[in-house]
Amino acid sequence: MSAESAERSQPPAPRRVLVTGAAGLVGRVLTRAFADRGVAVTALVLTDPGDLAELGADRVAVGDASDGGLVREALADVDAVVHLAALPTPIHGTPLEVFGGNTRATFTVLEEAGNQGVRRAVIASSLSILGMPWARSTLHPAYVPIDEDAPLQIEDPYGLSKQVDEATGEMMARRHGMGVVALRMPFVSDAERAAHRLPEFTADPARGAAELWTYLDVRDAAQAAWLALTVPLQGFHKVFVAAPDTIVPYPTADLLRVYHPDAEVRAPLPGRTAALDLSAAERLLGFRAQHLLEVEPRPLESPAGAPAS
Repeated sequence: MSAESAERSQPPAPRRVLVTGAAGLVGRVLTRAFADRGVAVTALVLTDPGDLAELGADRVAVGDASDGGLVREALADVDAVVHLAALPTPIHGTPLEVFGGNTRATFTVLEEAGNQGVRRAVIASSLSILGMPWARSTLHPAYVPIDEDAPLQIEDPYGLSKQVDEATGEMMARRHGMGVVALRMPFVSDAERAAHRLPEFTADPARGAAELWTYLDVRDAAQAAWLALTVPLQGFHKVFVAAPDTIVPYPTADLLRVYHPDAEVRAPLPGRTAALDLSAAERLLGFRAQHLLEVEPRPLESPAGAPAS
């Protein structure tokens, strides 16, 4: 369902939100952001770090998000869900653990939420759904800027789990009359993570080619989730949310010519403009990333690591 054709309804601001994966990078910032807005938070975590109450969670459920009984209990008085819990890469477990665990948890959380009358949910999807970041071979986008209709080239269990998660979200929207938004996020950074990745990809741009050198500040990730819970919408929607610029100092057009030479360029990408079409998130959610890295532009001089033409 497109943003233009979706029948819209204005939900009230949530009174209590269930955040799964609340102990993670995004979950911790999101928990604090909800609490700062006066929204009660139930945190569901695999292991309790012990400080979630300090972040604003007044209830903590400990266990696996694929445990239906645990999720049902955690959903008491909840009227919105943000599902972040997942193994975050294909190297965080066996292929079956990554794919099976992630997809089972998403199904469980959305099904139990729908059964208990929750009508708004946000799920964490990923740029990895494109297939490029974790591929065993070197893959290239069919076109840039990439939008939500771009063809998927998945050959890893994590990317596949995100494709199935989105299909689950779409089904649950129909099954329960829920509004479900899948946020396709790239590398999510705080100051420490950005301080490591920026020099790494600057020294060797080839290392960021599969991710199109994209990033998203964790504070913007939290804001995107808040908007996805509170803007008027119905049905299922998938949107890329990312910073509008890249994490490297080089011109995007030059990077694409070197590392993705056969990608069709469908729109100008001046300066460090990210090679993602972010218009769907702005149109549907009113979202634009605000926390951008300060990077001094410079020319791309070395094609080290570039694919053979």
